[in-house]
Amino acid sequence: MTSPHSEVPPRQTIIRCSAAAPLASPQALRRRMLAWASVAAAFGVRDTRAQAEAPPQPQTRSEPPPPPLDLDPPFVRTPNGVVDAMLDLAGIGPGDRLIDLGSGDGRIVLAAARRFGVPGLGVDIDPTLVERARAAARAQGLAHLARFEVQDLYETDLSQASVITLYLLPDVNLKLRPRLQALRPGVRIVSHDWDMGDWPPQRTIVVPAPDKPVGRERTSRLMLWVTG
Repeated sequence: MTSPHSEVPPRQTIIRCSAAAPLASPQALRRRMLAWASVAAAFGVRDTRAQAEAPPQPQTRSEPPPPPLDLDPPFVRTPNGVVDAMLDLAGIGPGDRLIDLGSGDGRIVLAAARRFGVPGLGVDIDPTLVERARAAARAQGLAHLARFEVQDLYETDLSQASVITLYLLPDVNLKLRPRLQALRPGVRIVSHDWDMGDWPPQRTIVVPAPDKPVGRERTSRLMLWVTG
C-alpha cells in the first residue's frame, strides 16, 4: 500500500523527432542563392546577406551620358504674310524651281505652287511634318507640283534649284553657306531672319508679322542673295 505522502515520479514527455534532413551541397546552396537574387531583383528587394558575403567592390565614378545632339532647327511656323513676302523678294515666277530647306508644314512650297505654278521640293528631317505637308498638297490639288521628302538638309541636292528659301538658325546658315556660294550663277536665296555671316545680302527688307510665334518684335527680316 502506498502512503499518500509518497512522492509521485514526474511524468516523462517523449518528443519524437524525425530524421535529420541531409545538408544541401554547396552547388545547391549557390543555386538557391541565385534564385533568391533573381526574385529579389524583380521586386526591388535587396538581399543584405548576399551583400554582406560579397567582397567589397571598388567604387567607380560613372560619367554622365552625353547630351542629345541638336541636329536640326526646331519647327517654327512662318506667318503667311511673310511667306508671300519671301517669294516676292525672290522674284519667283514661271520657269523657276524652288527648294525649301527645313520646310516644316510645307507652306512656302505650297504657296509657290498655288500662286505661280512653280514646282518645288520641301525637305525636312521630321517625318510627321513631311506627312502633314504631303496631306496639305493632296487636299489643295497641288501634289503634282509640291513634293516633300524626309531628308537631311545638309545632303540635299541643290543643283536643280533656281530659288532656295531658308528659315533655319545662324549656325545652320553658316554651315550651308559654302554649298550655296558654290551654286551656279543666278540662284536666288532668301533667308528669314538669319544672315550668312560676312557674306552680305544684295537686299534686305523688314515686313510686318503680327502673328509671328517667336520673338518680341512682330516683324521679320528677309534677306536676298544672288549667286555668281
